[in-house]
Amino acid sequence: MAGAMLLEPVAAADWLVIAPVAIALGLGAFLLMLRHHLRWQAAFAFAGLLLMLVADALLLHRTLGEGPVTMTMGRWLPPFGISFVADTLGATFALIATFVALVCVLFSVADIDATGRRYGFYPFLMLMLAGVNGAFLTGDVFNLYVWFEVFLIASFGLLILGSERAQIDGAAKYAILNLLGTAFFLIGTAYLYGSFGTLNMADIATKAPDLRGVAPLTTIASLYLLAFAMKAAAFPLNFWLPASYHTPRLVTAALFGGLLTKIGVYALLRSLGMMFPLERVTLSGVIEWMAIATMMLGALGALAQTDIRRMAGFLVISGVGVMLAGPAIGSADAMSGTILYAVHSMLAMAALYLLAGAIGEAGGSYMLTDLGGLYRASPLLAAMTFLLVLAVAGLPPASGLWPKVMLAKASIDSGAGLLAGAVLASGFLTTIALGRVFLLAFWRDAPDAAVATRPPPVAYLAPIVVLIVPILLLGVLPERFVRISDIAASGLIDSTAYVRSVFPEAAR
Repeated sequence: MAGAMLLEPVAAADWLVIAPVAIALGLGAFLLMLRHHLRWQAAFAFAGLLLMLVADALLLHRTLGEGPVTMTMGRWLPPFGISFVADTLGATFALIATFVALVCVLFSVADIDATGRRYGFYPFLMLMLAGVNGAFLTGDVFNLYVWFEVFLIASFGLLILGSERAQIDGAAKYAILNLLGTAFFLIGTAYLYGSFGTLNMADIATKAPDLRGVAPLTTIASLYLLAFAMKAAAFPLNFWLPASYHTPRLVTAALFGGLLTKIGVYALLRSLGMMFPLERVTLSGVIEWMAIATMMLGALGALAQTDIRRMAGFLVISGVGVMLAGPAIGSADAMSGTILYAVHSMLAMAALYLLAGAIGEAGGSYMLTDLGGLYRASPLLAAMTFLLVLAVAGLPPASGLWPKVMLAKASIDSGAGLLAGAVLASGFLTTIALGRVFLLAFWRDAPDAAVATRPPPVAYLAPIVVLIVPILLLGVLPERFVRISDIAASGLIDSTAYVRSVFPEAAR
C-alpha cells in the first residue's frame, strides 16, 4: 500500500492548489440555491471571486518562491491518482483569469437584467471559472479534457442566456466546432494512453524520450495541435468565433474573449512545450504558417468590420496568432513572450468588449455608421478608448508593446523574419482598424443629429478603469511581469522541477 498510496496526512498548505476550483464549484452550487434571491447573486459572486483571487495570488507567490506544488487526489500516489500541479505558468493564468472575471462581475451589475440572473448567469459564471482554473492547474491530460468540458457546458449556458435568435445561431456554430475539437482531443488522448499507459503530464514528459521511434508521438502531437488550435480559434478553424462572440451580452463576450481562447493556447504550450518538445520542432513550420495566417486574417477581418463587437472578435483571433509565435519558435524568449502576451490579451480583450458595451450604451448602437460625437458626451470614455487602442495595437505606453517586442526579437534571432514581419504588420493593421473606431465614434459629429448621445453610467466605466490599471502597469513597469513570464517559460522548457514536484522520490 505504501508504494501506491499516500499514508500521511496532506499538508494544510497543499490544499491551496485546489482552493480556486473548490471555491468556484461550491459558490456555484450556493448561488444556484439562491436563484430566487436575485439581488444577492452579484454580491455573493463578487465575494467568492475575491476569495478565489486571494487563493490564486497566494498560489502564485508560493510557486515563485518554492517552485511547482502538487496535490494528488484520493491519497493515491501519482501516476495512479489525478494530480493537480500549480507551477508559475498555471498559477499566473489562473490569477489573471480570476481577476478578469471579478471585474466582469462588476460590469454585470448593470449589464445583466433580472431575467439573466433568474436563469443562472452567476452560477454559470462560477462553473465556467471552475473549469478555467481546473484546466490551468491540472497535471493530468484526461483531467484537462474534463475541465474543458466543464467550462464548455457553462459557456453554452452563458451564450444562450436570453434565448434570442442571434444567440441560438451563434451558440450552434460555437458548439459544433468546439465539440469537434473536443473529439480530436479525446482521440489524441486515447492514443496517448495506449502508448504511455498513463495520462499524468509529468510521467509523460519523463517517458517520452524512451518511446520516440516506438510510439506515434508526432501523430499524437498533431492531433493535440489540431484540437487546441480549434479551441483557440487559430486559422483555418477560426470562423466560429466572430460568428458567435458578438451575440451574447457584452459581459459574457468579455469573459469569452478574455479567457476561453487562452485555454487553448495554454494547452498548446503545456502539450507541445513540455510533453512533446521534439515533436513541436517537427511541427514548427506548420505552427509558424498557422500563426502568420491567424494574425493577418484577424487583423484584416477587424479592418473590414463596422460592428464594434464583431471587430473585437477578429482582434481576439489576431492575438491568438501572435501567441502562436512562441510555440512556432520554441526558444525561452519566444515562450516568455507568448506567456506575457496571453496575460496582456486576457486583460485587453476583456476591456475591449466592455468598452464596446459602454460605447453602445452612450451612442445607442454598435455600428460605426451610426456613431459619432461621443467625445463631447464623455471625454473619459474617449480617453479610455484611446488607451485601449494603444494597448491592443501594441503601442506604448500600454501592455501590448513588450510581448510583441519580445516575440519579434525572438523571431529575428531564430531566422523567422516573416513571422516577425507578421507580428509588426498585424499591429499596424490593428492600429488602423481601432483608429477608425476612435475617429468615427468620437471625433466626428453624429450622423443623425436627432440621436442623442449621453455619458455611459459609472457602472459601465468603472470596471474598464480597473482593467486599464494593470494594462498600463504592464506597459510602464514591465520588469516584474517579464520576470514572471521568464520563470514560467523556463519551467516549460526544462520540466525537471515540475516532474520532481509530482514524483519527489525521483529527486532522491
